[in-house]
Amino acid sequence: MPPGQDVQTLRVSVATWNVGGKSPHSGPNLNDILHADQSDIYIFGFQEIVPLNAGNVLVVEDNEPAAKWLALINQSLNKSYEVASRPLNPMASLGGSLFFSKYSLKKLSETFRTESRRRLKTCNCTPDVERKQSKDFCFGYQQSHKSKDDISVEDDYDVPNGINIAEFSIPSSTNHMNYSLIASKQMVGIFLTVWVRKELVQHIGHLRISCFCRGIMGCLGNKGCISLSMLFHQTSFCLVCCHLASGEKEGDALRRNMDVIEILKNTQFPKICKSAHSRVPDKIVEHDRVIWLGDLNYRIASSYSDTRKLLQENAWDALLDRDQLRIEREAGRVFEGWKEGKIYFAPTYKYSYNSDTYTGETKNSEKKRRTPAWCDRILWHGTGIRQLSYIRRESKFSDHRPVCATFLVDVVVSGGVKEGSAGSHMKVGIQQFLPSTSKYVRRTRCEFTNKLLGF
Repeated sequence: MPPGQDVQTLRVSVATWNVGGKSPHSGPNLNDILHADQSDIYIFGFQEIVPLNAGNVLVVEDNEPAAKWLALINQSLNKSYEVASRPLNPMASLGGSLFFSKYSLKKLSETFRTESRRRLKTCNCTPDVERKQSKDFCFGYQQSHKSKDDISVEDDYDVPNGINIAEFSIPSSTNHMNYSLIASKQMVGIFLTVWVRKELVQHIGHLRISCFCRGIMGCLGNKGCISLSMLFHQTSFCLVCCHLASGEKEGDALRRNMDVIEILKNTQFPKICKSAHSRVPDKIVEHDRVIWLGDLNYRIASSYSDTRKLLQENAWDALLDRDQLRIEREAGRVFEGWKEGKIYFAPTYKYSYNSDTYTGETKNSEKKRRTPAWCDRILWHGTGIRQLSYIRRESKFSDHRPVCATFLVDVVVSGGVKEGSAGSHMKVGIQQFLPSTSKYVRRTRCEFTNKLLGF
């Protein structure tokens, strides 16, 4: 860090998990996955929180599983708020547990919408800048198929199916929460949510989210990414949760490369704040610290039988030499300048459900056989990031194993910043943001469906 800067080091925990379209009705215990280590920031990225069927992809995505995952995370992080071993109860009362009836959710959402808008009116620019833009929000969402001028708070909070994360559970007293939910966003099956230690929330500002679709014909959200941009004190952060092109045929790795290239090239965060001097980046790699997580879907460039033989011999280095992501990075075709920790764990995909056995090892699973691979990854870009751990967890809930990483991340608290730049004046309370699909997005999906069907 340059001399004269006051630097604070944060502990950041990151987890990515493809849950295979399964809703947590019986409630997997996230304590086994999080192993809560008193980090300052928790970043969770899910893929396939809903089945990637035509209804969810083309029409209206189902937000209810996201609400359940959100509640389970809250349950695990805020342990003082009863509950880790209690079964989930969709009809529990407001004061008692994690889930409420849809009727209670609807009433609660009206309060959250009003409160969210009120608290987010103040950006973290200096007071002089803030007075010049009293009508602006330094917070925003942008869909890949919407222009900046199309963004509106009303669109983002439109609720197509009566279930909205903004309606969902916060304890009756927020004084009992150790961690605050600062942002959540769903795009079909991709779900990104970020939690911050309660006393640190006041230092976060310029929160913006952008979605980029790379699914069917490059238009739909069954594949793609959700990116979040924010300032912590005077350091810019970008978090990218993705689900890239699948497949283990020849040429599929190049499709994944193209997904990454297009995401980096075309992801654009909305310019909400009009301060000329704010250090608010528009593009992913312009941020000081970037963490990229998700089901990247890169496979092992080897046959199923050869891969299984190397797995049985615990020949990790030989397997990693055939890892497509490693091959593509070393060739300079993707993620040039990015870093990933050393992998010391077994491939995370594809398992038979509720089993430690890779799919294809039994006669019943031969038809669904896939070559085992490290599909689920966490990378980073920028200086001031040091990885402490990179591991997988052993939940048998889906056909993927969750992958977790812990980082020490430096942030500039003061010093070396021009007058008028973003600082620590943001007044943000405990927030929940998971905008449902907007009217524009639903209309676009319907138009695309009609075109696809020849109507």
